[in-house]
Amino acid sequence: MLVLSRKKDESILINDSIVVTIVDIRGDKVKIGIDAPRDVAVHRQEVLESILREKLKLPESGTEESCEGSPALN
Repeated sequence: MLVLSRKKDESILINDSIVVTIVDIRGDKVKIGIDAPRDVAVHRQEVLESILREKLKLPESGTEESCEGSPALN
């Protein structure tokens, strides 16, 4: 995992087409803006896990497969 420090209004460029910008910082909360092409799916991790769980019909508790390695998370 790459860890970078950014201040408010600073950005990170990913693959020449995705820009992640720090919009606001308040206490322990950071708001980020993501500018990506329409064909790039952008989800919070817990939302993606829920989507994948629904597709695979996995129960909420018990043994669950990890979303790790999913293209949308990388």
